[in-house]
Amino acid sequence: MANGQWFPQDWPERIRALAEGTLTPVVPKRAATVMLLKDTGSGPAVHMLRRRASMAFAGGAYAYPGGGVDPRDDEHHIRWAGPTRAWWAERLGVDEAAAQAIVCAAVRETYEEAGVLLAGPSADSVVGDTTGEDWEANRAALVAREFSFAEFLDRRGLVLRSDLLGAWTRWITPEFESRRYDTFFFVAALPHGQRTRNASTEADRTVWTRPAEAADGYDKGELLMMPPTIATLRQLIPYDTAADALAAAPGRDMTAVLAKARLEDGEIVLTWPGHDEFTKHIPTDLPTGGA
Repeated sequence: MANGQWFPQDWPERIRALAEGTLTPVVPKRAATVMLLKDTGSGPAVHMLRRRASMAFAGGAYAYPGGGVDPRDDEHHIRWAGPTRAWWAERLGVDEAAAQAIVCAAVRETYEEAGVLLAGPSADSVVGDTTGEDWEANRAALVAREFSFAEFLDRRGLVLRSDLLGAWTRWITPEFESRRYDTFFFVAALPHGQRTRNASTEADRTVWTRPAEAADGYDKGELLMMPPTIATLRQLIPYDTAADALAAAPGRDMTAVLAKARLEDGEIVLTWPGHDEFTKHIPTDLPTGGA
């Protein structure tokens, strides 16, 4: 394959159905994902995981820690540090309750899938090592949804450090997909004293990689990725440090990227506004898709 772009095999059929008016788009669920960065001698590296090949969606593709928003986190009062909920609501383009839930999802998923927790006992501190048995029991309970992240913070007496996150971009799964997400991408730096591990049941490998190296692997067809992943990797390449990327986050456009499909000259033309490299021309008689 020319590169490592991945898209589901049923896309051509679903795109045709959408164009013909026989497919009703699924309402997207809100989600959050975090590009966790750490500085190295040759620039920042980003933490990525490889989804298990057995996964029904994007099996074998590289991604960042992330997952769906838990509606239980939208109203529960939690100890909060950094920009206000009102500030986050304006930044993310949602109401305050939704903003809290989205930020909670970003912090929770980073903890669940990478073992890294952006919270501390006070507004200017972060927890240290989170690999102890009691921490692991709490993490497993979060994964099992036995309690919400807001409840977890309360039990631990922790303050959520929203100031350690930077909102980076927003992508919405195309209307023709069967599983749709309205995903908010964040950047964050690995807190001092913490370390990542593969804590996700959905991943068979985790790596720290420089964005340019990962993008090169994608271009060579060695690393499989979905459009939002490779797009955000390329956006990180210019930054010399994790702090530089975080400093740039407030100025980034959060207008959602949504793929468009149209029928033209006997083929389906699939485009992502502002991201010409992902444009695909799919014959209308092609039964399945591919990279």
